[in-house]
Amino acid sequence: MKVKKTYINPWLFVPTLYFAQGIPYFIVNQISVILFKDFKIDNASITFWTSWLYLPWVIKMFWGPLVDAYYTKRKWILYTQFLMAIILGVFAFIINLPNFFVLSLAILVILAFTSATHDIAADGFYLLALKPEEQSFFAGIRSTFYRGSNFFSNSLLVWLAGALSISYSSVNIGWTATISLSALIFLLISLYHFYILPYPDTDVDRNSKGNKENQNISFGQAFSTYFKQPKIASILVFILTFRLGEAFLIKLAAPFFKDPRNIGGLGFTTEDVGIIYGFGVTAIIFGGILGGLVAAKVGLKKLLWPMAVIINIPTIIYTILSFLQPKTIWGAIPFVAIEQFSYGFGFTALTIYLMYVSRGEFKTSHYAISTGVSALGMMLPGLVSGAIQQYFSSHFPGYGYQYFFIFTVICGIPGIISLFFIPKEDI
Repeated sequence: MKVKKTYINPWLFVPTLYFAQGIPYFIVNQISVILFKDFKIDNASITFWTSWLYLPWVIKMFWGPLVDAYYTKRKWILYTQFLMAIILGVFAFIINLPNFFVLSLAILVILAFTSATHDIAADGFYLLALKPEEQSFFAGIRSTFYRGSNFFSNSLLVWLAGALSISYSSVNIGWTATISLSALIFLLISLYHFYILPYPDTDVDRNSKGNKENQNISFGQAFSTYFKQPKIASILVFILTFRLGEAFLIKLAAPFFKDPRNIGGLGFTTEDVGIIYGFGVTAIIFGGILGGLVAAKVGLKKLLWPMAVIINIPTIIYTILSFLQPKTIWGAIPFVAIEQFSYGFGFTALTIYLMYVSRGEFKTSHYAISTGVSALGMMLPGLVSGAIQQYFSSHFPGYGYQYFFIFTVICGIPGIISLFFIPKEDI
């Protein structure tokens, strides 16, 4: 009979839990763009439909109380991880069907909702399974392994898909094998967590104790207190616009790398993109770590303005790349490394500020609302980014990406202006 341990060393499950949290997010929101580009889907369709896939992370706050009220966080983690293994397996299968684009979007929607639910359960379990003094220490560990999943997904998986596509002269084979590998990894992770995750005393089925009504009241109070904060309108504008330039850019980065040079792209292969992203993800990890260290030492109040400028460096970098059009990946990698480092460093400001506006009795719910608003700020620009880029391409043949990236630079201005209006007294 399996012994139910109430406490297990966090080193045994925190790294794998947050590594697993990142993989489906990056598959849904970033790898899908490269996959669809390989199958010759146009930029407007790719950005519009894949941007809708942000929606579960925007609205996950609304079913968070259900995860909190029914069953245990441990069960939610195991159920969602096993389900994601199945979903990824189905995804690998439907890649080879004639109407795969529509079917792929449908399966990615299911994967997105399952992943967002897993996020809620994992974050809640983290607070229950770790001692208070451990939570602060492992905050950096969980962040590192989450970003490590970014490297694994956007670099290794993309490189593998590209390499297999070339080796077998088939995009279908390359991506089928890569997504199948992801499904196998999730199956192994779910089995590992079944045996290793502890059973914290506080991880209980609250609904069985008759607390559902009280939780619903608290949930309503969490929303009302969040939106009654001083200068909440300014805060919401800041959250929505702080990454506006990046929000327009992010869905077009991979298509820019892969599109032919005669229409303004760089003409790289999927394998090349995986290598480029490998260096980029490494840089964003260092940027995030350095940003956190500097913010802790100097204070966000002094760094908010510089970080707001730094987070807009990526749009400038892509503008330069679109004019230079380096012929090899080694000419592009230094620019991408600088771009990703800048984004990682500047993004620290938003993360800390979201914590600043998520204080008090309902800080967990407030943080979920803030991150949902932030995800909305990424989703809405993404819906139209491809159409805007194609508009520039049709009116300025060969220079569409150049005009588009200049547009993203301009879009960074509202986020900087919003700093004049948000509360900054206690940060």
